Amino acid sequence: MNIRFYNAKILLLKQDSVIEDAGTEISLEVQKRHQFALVQGELWIKGNRILYIGDGTDTDRIYENMDERGIVWDREIDAEGNVLMPGFKNAHTHTAMTFLRSYADDLPLQEWLNKQVFPMEAKITQEDIYHLCRLGIMEYLTSGITSNFDMYFAPLPGAKASVDCGFRTVFTSGLNNFCQSLPEVKELYHEIGEMSERTSFVMGFHAEYTTSMELMEGMAALAQEVKSPVWFHNAETALEVEECKQRWGKTPTEIAESLGMYAYGGGGYHCIYMEEKDFSIFKKRGLTAVTNPASNLKLASGIAPVKRFLEEGISVAIGTDGPASNNCLDMFREMFLVSGLAKVREKDAACVPAEEVLYMATAGGAYAMGLTDCDCLAEGKLADLIMIDLNQPNMQPDNNFVKNIVYSGSKQNVLLTMVDGKILYEKQKFFIDVEPKEVYHHANEIIRRIRE
Repeated sequence: MNIRFYNAKILLLKQDSVIEDAGTEISLEVQKRHQFALVQGELWIKGNRILYIGDGTDTDRIYENMDERGIVWDREIDAEGNVLMPGFKNAHTHTAMTFLRSYADDLPLQEWLNKQVFPMEAKITQEDIYHLCRLGIMEYLTSGITSNFDMYFAPLPGAKASVDCGFRTVFTSGLNNFCQSLPEVKELYHEIGEMSERTSFVMGFHAEYTTSMELMEGMAALAQEVKSPVWFHNAETALEVEECKQRWGKTPTEIAESLGMYAYGGGGYHCIYMEEKDFSIFKKRGLTAVTNPASNLKLASGIAPVKRFLEEGISVAIGTDGPASNNCLDMFREMFLVSGLAKVREKDAACVPAEEVLYMATAGGAYAMGLTDCDCLAEGKLADLIMIDLNQPNMQPDNNFVKNIVYSGSKQNVLLTMVDGKILYEKQKFFIDVEPKEVYHHANEIIRRIRE
């Protein structure tokens, strides 16, 4: 479709900006920060890409490169002074776990996994996973999330759900001692990558504590064969790291490095209990740490050292984790917690500023997922964007839009969510070729059946 937004405020990323310390007590005397700017104007979309961003006075340059002089618009949308910004990238999810929302709560991680989650997951079917993923995608859209990085033991039905809904998902393997095999993972890599331009697959495994050394060695070899990054749950709890060191004399990060898993990059989910060598490996290999603050709080796992990552120049992205441990898929809540928890952990109210957090939730997640074509709003980029309603009490006064989004924003401010140039959610209505009532019916039917 060809869509023209006008009378909009457009959030643009200023690349490689540096702010000098103005006298406030911050961690570094000169601290690199990502800066954003709001510009007034228009944003044009042709097909699935951004064609033009500007004030409307310099459009001749656009037509110079086109065969036709005019553009036939399918829609022209008056933004009414609201903000267009890049969609959030949810960099760690288990979407199909929507069926366990509010089912197994108030337990520590290992007991939660082994006694509640794994037994229930053994009862669901491939068709169940398809319906449960559609429910998760709907929730992503209401939160302004335009893509997710999904790990699950059966990714194919999730990929089909993303394709059918028009959503963008990067999948990774949940390989472990109990599900999937290396040949299956290799097949998934090709099959999901060929399903749609909006689906892709990278290598991964569940965690060191669920995966044999033989499988981890095989994963390292497979990743090098197909030249893929590798991802896994890493240093989520103190017990995980301690038991790993007792088994192998190394942390999970050190094991991955020793096996050659990071030849093509990647990173870890959670990354709370990191040791000095771990930070060095992440920095040397250009890895990304994906923090999941709400899930880590609820499972009492701990608080990630986000300030240290930033000081070391290690990339950080944000994930919700699954809806069984979170329990919601809300990037606004995650952004607030990333900054708030870092300030409490470090006893430093100036650390991890809102600008860095918004960068993590958008461009940082895009880079983690390999989605460099939809990291920001710019001409030629894929049209994955959202519109934020400024005409809400929590967005006023407009002293600082970025801080409003991170510290006071909520789902109520998401007016529109667009993926690949198509509007999938607008003013509380979904456009994903299925009625919400049908999705809710399937989800409740599934949980009733497996609880019997």
